[in-house]
Amino acid sequence: MRSYRTYTLDEAKARMERYCAYRERCHKEVQQKLIEMRMIPEAIDLIIHHLITHNYLNETRYSTTFARGKFRIKKWGKQRIVRELKARDISQYNIKLALKEIPESEYYVAFHELSEKRWAQLATETNIQKKKKKFADYLLYRGWETNLIWDKLRELES
Repeated sequence: MRSYRTYTLDEAKARMERYCAYRERCHKEVQQKLIEMRMIPEAIDLIIHHLITHNYLNETRYSTTFARGKFRIKKWGKQRIVRELKARDISQYNIKLALKEIPESEYYVAFHELSEKRWAQLATETNIQKKKKKFADYLLYRGWETNLIWDKLRELES
């Protein structure tokens, strides 16, 4: 039989403070962690309230940091960022704020660099239809807008 560690309310609060201080977390991640720690719903609510009031947990800060990081480091487009934030139950208001963190000029520069790099990687593909499909699928998966992708494809073909 498996034994589970139990936590007092104060121990769980301290553990979650460290968890949130390590990197930005969303409410859903914290709630999931507390469920894994086998905390009862009343304790979960108390701990989350404590984390919010002591500024360990802030969804606006989380969403803006998330958007900046995923765009700058992973080169995700806005659609992928929105999809991932929605999956984390982030409010529409915070999603809009997060997208404002990405400067338009940087967004288009990143798109062009990423698309040029991907097109060059597909140089060995001889079938032009397959090459286009691989190119488009790659950028769509990363969350870039379809109109940008098709415009870029037309530009690269000519």
